[in-house]
Amino acid sequence: MASLSGEALYLIYRALTYGVSPLLRIHLRWRKLRGREHQTRWRERLGCPSAARPAGRLIWFHAVSLGEGLAVIPVIKCCLERSPDLTVLMTTTTSSAFEVIKNRLPSNVIYQFAPLDMPSAMDAFLQYWRPNALILMESELWPNIIIGAAKKGIALILLNARMSAKSFQNWSHPLICPLITLMLSKFSLILPLLLQAPPFIVHYCGDLKCAIEKFDISEEGKKSMEDFQSQLLDRKTWMASSIHNGEDEVILSVHNSLKQFHPDILTIIVPRKPHLGQDIALKLRRSGVCVALRSQGEKITLDTNVFVVDSLGELRLFYRLTPIAVIGGSFLQGCTGHNILEAAEAGCAVLTGHHSGHFSHMVSEMQGVNPLSVLQVSGEMLADAVGELLSNAKVLESRRMAAKQAYRTLSNGIVENIWQMLDIHILRKSL
Repeated sequence: MASLSGEALYLIYRALTYGVSPLLRIHLRWRKLRGREHQTRWRERLGCPSAARPAGRLIWFHAVSLGEGLAVIPVIKCCLERSPDLTVLMTTTTSSAFEVIKNRLPSNVIYQFAPLDMPSAMDAFLQYWRPNALILMESELWPNIIIGAAKKGIALILLNARMSAKSFQNWSHPLICPLITLMLSKFSLILPLLLQAPPFIVHYCGDLKCAIEKFDISEEGKKSMEDFQSQLLDRKTWMASSIHNGEDEVILSVHNSLKQFHPDILTIIVPRKPHLGQDIALKLRRSGVCVALRSQGEKITLDTNVFVVDSLGELRLFYRLTPIAVIGGSFLQGCTGHNILEAAEAGCAVLTGHHSGHFSHMVSEMQGVNPLSVLQVSGEMLADAVGELLSNAKVLESRRMAAKQAYRTLSNGIVENIWQMLDIHILRKSL
């Protein structure tokens, strides 16, 4: 019965997405005019390829945005190392992700924008690329892509599957659950557990976001980091990353409190979305704070109080410049947290708020390895916590070492485990 109702819901969804296709095309062009779609490759979102499909076996990896895209790169590299005859097709949806990931992928990976989940675009995409397997990241569950791929006999894998409590509640709704159940039944392998999936296709291999890719810094990047290190001038420095709209007020309050005890304090703010950098800088300047903006090429001087990094793809580099990292998206109600292991891998003392959402398991796992590895504090107590680290070198060093230890423990063997599951359950059968 659930299967029948799921099929019926899918037919309704497909009809609706077919009917609104003209509006979606208009909306896509409007986004292009506003600079939110790639100016020359936006047609890929309609299923129009910009590269040739090589002969032979092809695996399609899809991630929605930057974080998921970076997380899957180690798996892509492992697949190419173990099976050199494979062709890998990688897709993401956002221009911001594209600009960063294109420079991190192996040169032999085909990188395209993902098609919109409307019948014409998805059907054209699948017909052209003819993937042997489709690996989706986290919670990218779109009916046309999943049902369409299943009908063509394409093996489906859901990697690093996760969802928030709110999504679980929404997906469990009687009107939605049959469609979700139908989609999940089409997967050959799910890593790890997800709603309504048959238990025989679920295997836990660890959180892929723990497997942070080691990347080489270009000579230009090394020079840039050396310049920033010289600009820091041995000042007391801390960083607040992935800051959401509204959290900048929390960080400004902390900065003002710390400045009373450390007059030369330098606060580095990395907004979650780069375009928020201008707004944050304007707000801080109105409060009398001397701000330098990364996007404007402004230097850090002795008068600079706050440095706003409103750029993409540099977060991990800046983690290496500061001993303390406060991970945002966690200090306001409704936030769901962000990846804290990137800061731990860089050797930072890691702090985050209590609203960590589906990243709460990462916090718990790190604390399970070493209780000092990550400190959860409220916005009201953040100034005291950061102040203690700035004032006590011994405490700071113990937390930095604990974070690094937790990262090494949690990241050990994850990519290898995932490769083995893909090889055993998918690649040997479908390829």
